[in-house]
Amino acid sequence: MSKAAPSPEQMQLIKTMAAGVKPERAPLLKTPSDYGMAYEDVFFSALDGVPLEAWFIPAESSDKLIIVNHPMTMNRYGFPGHLEPWSQFNDVTVDFNNVYKALHDASYNVLSYDLRNHGRSGSAHGGVSAVGLNEWRDVIGALNYVKSNVKLSGMKIGLLNHCAGGNAAMIAMSKHPEYFTDVKAFICPQPASMDIAMEVIMSEAGLGDFMDDLDLEQIKLGGYSNKEMSPHPYAPHVKVPTLIIQVREDSWSQTDKDAQVTFDNLNGIESEHKKLHWIEGTSKRFDGYNFCGEQPELMLQWFEKYMT
Repeated sequence: MSKAAPSPEQMQLIKTMAAGVKPERAPLLKTPSDYGMAYEDVFFSALDGVPLEAWFIPAESSDKLIIVNHPMTMNRYGFPGHLEPWSQFNDVTVDFNNVYKALHDASYNVLSYDLRNHGRSGSAHGGVSAVGLNEWRDVIGALNYVKSNVKLSGMKIGLLNHCAGGNAAMIAMSKHPEYFTDVKAFICPQPASMDIAMEVIMSEAGLGDFMDDLDLEQIKLGGYSNKEMSPHPYAPHVKVPTLIIQVREDSWSQTDKDAQVTFDNLNGIESEHKKLHWIEGTSKRFDGYNFCGEQPELMLQWFEKYMT
């Protein structure tokens, strides 16, 4: 028996959810200078030529560099969850400057950039965010910039890539492993499989039977099916010591089917060089994005272990 079609009201809600693949750009409300850090505005191109905007925060006499990117809907500043209309999506404010401050105080240089279609970086693919499937080219662009920069080219490199940015890094590692030979450590808070996240969200909206309709609407907008947007197939290609950080009771995920599977699929790394840290006491996904800024000890320990 064929599946019932969504009602007109359901179809309108499905189309609204599908439109999330073209997120509204969040503003950059604060800069490192608001936290007492000198920085430079820099820019470079992704592998496919998309212009990317970034901050470089220097640490005097340091040969260690952390490259940072961000989740979908955010930018190098973070996420203005206290402002409309972004508060309608999530009411948790995220400020990555706290992360940069912790890294800077620990004598790390920081390069943080806006992914394509976010912040002040260039547009591509009609504004579609692909949760890593296109953004991996930005990861390579950042590494190319470092390699070509006289001040940065000899530095030890660590990656701090959240969510979609973490997915992008894993995809980049699968496509161009040669770019990651100088990367010493990788931290990935909240890697995400969109089929799992959207199944939760659609089910809560009473639309759990219409995932195929959601996929089709996303593809019609120039995006991908939700199942394609997952780090699971790419995690086996990661060869860098990797720390995954995840809210255990994340209300937007099923972490035993997502973050745990991503971690289990890191089978190219010896067990002593990979770790999954669960954040307890909250169900808010965006609390996971604030974790490294509010509790930086684990982040600093991981980078210190592999970058000294």
